[in-house]
Amino acid sequence: MDTAEPYPAEPQPTELPTAELPTADLLTVEANGITLACRTWGPPEAPPLLLLHCRGADGADWTPVAERLAAPPAPRRVYAPDLRGHGRSDWPGQYTWEAMSDDVRALLAALGAGRADVVGHSLGGHVALLLAQRHPGVVRRLVLEDVCAPVPLDPPRPPTPRPEGELPFDWAMVRATDEQRNAPDPVWRDRMGRITMPTLVIAGGPTSHLPQEQVAQLAGLIPDARLVTLDAGHLVHETRPEEFLAVLEEFLGR
Repeated sequence: MDTAEPYPAEPQPTELPTAELPTADLLTVEANGITLACRTWGPPEAPPLLLLHCRGADGADWTPVAERLAAPPAPRRVYAPDLRGHGRSDWPGQYTWEAMSDDVRALLAALGAGRADVVGHSLGGHVALLLAQRHPGVVRRLVLEDVCAPVPLDPPRPPTPRPEGELPFDWAMVRATDEQRNAPDPVWRDRMGRITMPTLVIAGGPTSHLPQEQVAQLAGLIPDARLVTLDAGHLVHETRPEEFLAVLEEFLGR
C-alpha cells in the first residue's frame, strides 16, 4: 500500500451487497511499449470510468466498488488496470509518475474509451493528476482519494524496508515512488491550473497516515475542486464503501 510502512494492517472493509452484480473480465493491452493487465466490468457501450489503485495493490483492489458502479440501473463501463510494476502488468524497471500517466493515456486510447471519468487513490491519484494536467481532453471528471499535494516532504519519508519473500509488485517501484514523493517535480504543482475539469478530492480524515492539511492543500491548488472528508483513514473506498460510493455517484451525476 502507499504508506511509509510496506504492509499496513489489513482494513476491515464493510461488506457490500453482491446479488446480481457484474463480474470482471481480465484483458491484457499493449500500451506505451509495455503490457498492462486491466479488469473490466459493465456494458461496453456504457460511460467509461477508470479506477487507479494505490501503491502495492492492483486493479482487483477496486472490485467491490467497480461491481456496484457497473450494475444497473445506470451502469458504467469500468476499467481498473494494474499500474506498471504491479500485479499482472509488466515490471519494466522505470517508475516515474509521468510514465504511469502515459501508460494510462495509451490504455484508454487502445481500449477506445474516449473521454472518461477518472478516480485515483493515493499513488493512482498522482498518476490521475498528471493525466489530467497533460491530457485534459481525456478526463471528463476527476476524483482523488486521499492524495497529497505534490510538495516536498519535510522531513523526507525514510526508506521503506523491504518485507521478506515474494511481492506482488516490483520493489524498484517503491524506491522510485518514495523518491518522487520526497522531491516531486515543481512543474507538477505549477501546472495545477491546467486541471480545469470538475474535481472531487476525498480526504480520509484524522485516522489517515497522510497529512490531511496537504490533502486540503491539493484541493486548493485545483481551480474547480471540491473537498469532502470521510473519516475512514487512507483506504476510504475499502473502509467506508457505501459512503464513498454515495459521494462518488453524486459527483459523477448519476
